[in-house]
Amino acid sequence: MSFAIIQIGGKQVKVKEKETFKTELLHAEPGESVTVNEVLLVHDKDTHIGTPHVTGASVVLKVIKHGKAAKVGVFKMIKRKRYRRTRGHRQQFTAVEVTKITGA
Repeated sequence: MSFAIIQIGGKQVKVKEKETFKTELLHAEPGESVTVNEVLLVHDKDTHIGTPHVTGASVVLKVIKHGKAAKVGVFKMIKRKRYRRTRGHRQQFTAVEVTKITGA
């Protein structure tokens, strides 16, 4: 079973082939392929650990859809000053599927 650890959207994600996951918003249309070259670790028959990236390794992702996550409520208050503010935020995401993992 091969897997890789990639860096995408400022986060490190462990991925396997034919696996779907959500990441930060990518500027690609649904159906397009995106290649990630920031591969930190690849494990197939051998384990290749990068310093910081594995040379020659890449992961191909297929964009499935874009969307917004659930609303997160933000509440600010300063006591004894009658200051209260309620805001909401919905983070945008891109759902991707891992198509191919190429090792070193």
